Amino acid sequence: MRRHATILTIIAFVSLGFTVAARAQGRPKPVAPPIQAPPSSAAPVPQPPAQPVPAAPTAVPSEATLGVPFYPTMQFITSYDAGSGQRFYLFGTTASFADVVSFYKSVLKQRGELIFEEPATHMFDLARFREETMAFPPSITIKDYTWGGMQGYLNPKPGAEPARYPTVIQIVPIPPATPEAER
Repeated sequence: MRRHATILTIIAFVSLGFTVAARAQGRPKPVAPPIQAPPSSAAPVPQPPAQPVPAAPTAVPSEATLGVPFYPTMQFITSYDAGSGQRFYLFGTTASFADVVSFYKSVLKQRGELIFEEPATHMFDLARFREETMAFPPSITIKDYTWGGMQGYLNPKPGAEPARYPTVIQIVPIPPATPEAER
């Protein structure tokens, strides 16, 4: 069960990287030509009103709002809806993968787990995964984006410094309704 949740987290983390990188490079999206309906004498069928999509938080999260310590030089990149009332928060840093992992080992007082050697990906569990109420395990996942000669994770803010982040930190905070005994 835990391995299943870990694999889902990693798949989401990797796919988010590709999604953000593609958006940041400004790749055009294919546009289908408009479809013209044949003229009809019948009255148009009323469409149900569109359901509003909850807006993503625009404020930069803090240690207090996420409930976890932040690596000193990390910068907020973006957040995504993870489902089940959870969010992924992505941060980039120019620090090395090893330095960030050492920091979290020290402040969290746990070893965490190296879940992939290539590209190096290390995960620290923050609370027990509850499949009934969570989409992903509360965790801090650190990934090395310089593996295999890569230049780093592309900063999605054009012209911003740094242009690329060697290391990316993904935080899935503990949901507010999680009882203390399960943390």
